[in-house]
Amino acid sequence: MSTWTGQMGFPVLTTELVETSDTVRIKVRQQKFCANGVDSSEQMWCVPVSVISQSNPDQPTCYLLEGREGEILVEGAKPGDWIKVNPELIGMYRINYSEDMLKRLLPAIKNQTLSAADRLGIQEDLFALAKAGYSNTSTLLTLMGSYVNERNYVVLSSINGNLSELGSLFSHLPCFTQFKAMRRRIFSRILEEVGWEKRESDSHTDSLLRNMLVTTLGKSDDEQVIEKCHELFASHVQHAADPAAGKQIPADIRGAVYLTVRQKGEEKNYRQLMELFKQTDLHEERDRIQRILGYGPNDSLRAETLEFAMSKSVRSNDTPFVIAGVAYSGAEGREQAWTFVKNSYPVFLERYSGGFLFTRLVKETCSSFTDMDKYKDVEKFFSENKAPSAERAVKQSLESIKLRSAWLDRDGESVAQWFNKQGL
Repeated sequence: MSTWTGQMGFPVLTTELVETSDTVRIKVRQQKFCANGVDSSEQMWCVPVSVISQSNPDQPTCYLLEGREGEILVEGAKPGDWIKVNPELIGMYRINYSEDMLKRLLPAIKNQTLSAADRLGIQEDLFALAKAGYSNTSTLLTLMGSYVNERNYVVLSSINGNLSELGSLFSHLPCFTQFKAMRRRIFSRILEEVGWEKRESDSHTDSLLRNMLVTTLGKSDDEQVIEKCHELFASHVQHAADPAAGKQIPADIRGAVYLTVRQKGEEKNYRQLMELFKQTDLHEERDRIQRILGYGPNDSLRAETLEFAMSKSVRSNDTPFVIAGVAYSGAEGREQAWTFVKNSYPVFLERYSGGFLFTRLVKETCSSFTDMDKYKDVEKFFSENKAPSAERAVKQSLESIKLRSAWLDRDGESVAQWFNKQGL
């Protein structure tokens, strides 16, 4: 226990399959997991490892890894079986599967032979490993394609969050169009099954899933979703003008519909959203609208949104989230939001210094850059404009930029090649 309580961090276990005609073994090697993939320490843990196999999924083989390396005889396993380490995620460690071990797990993910917890854990581990440089991002993308039959909300939410971070990383690259096509391939069929309207049989996660799917597919340029969102929005606007006409958008997908309509960049829709904002006294509805106004390809409308964020129409504690909407809109929006924050910095410092909202503003506008030039820009700005209350947030943002830049430099070319091979 002292190896877990007496030192920081946790291990990543690298696995390798060793088969004979009648036995299956896996070699495991531990090292400290580091966010940048560089481990200069000699740390080790006493790691309780459990393993299941295709032929023996219900009786885990248990093994105590006390040194740097070990070899596990997987009881009941047959040559050719898939092998899953850390079933049900009971151990506190990452798993870096060898290529052949991961390849064998893909059908078990696709046909959902593995439990939801195991399906979740495999992609969470590989995402973290790709981000840190232990694995290639193209391997992660191959894995993601195995989740086309996934229906568990927790698993899908995790996949969507990880794909969103990849989308932020790729947003300025030529392969971004292919990336969006991949996202449509994973999620479009699920929306067809979940449907657009709430049903009596829906669980509490179905509403969450429906909103997530509409949002993601709208961002991924799904033509049917975009058309449906514009149809719902037009009817909603009619209803706002005359309750006897049109129909309100269901609350569980309203934010997703607003975002999808807004990101197409038409000024008409922007003005309609602003009018809806003025018409309502409900903060929940106003918040839905103000957070998505910054999405869209139009520079002038994004600039208008940034000025709106500072106006009396927006509560001061909501302003950072309105500005974050601009930063979330893509590479150009990130640059525009950051420039605005720099130019208005004295105002923000006076308004938020010492509070949570100031650190949030720093993170939302700085941490998603992907090149070292922006790292130097952010570092220089905060060296000249001290922010004691946000010192930790600045350091975290700089670390995020450095990691994202290294990630893109390391895997950008192989990811582009991977997408070209997929025919997307």
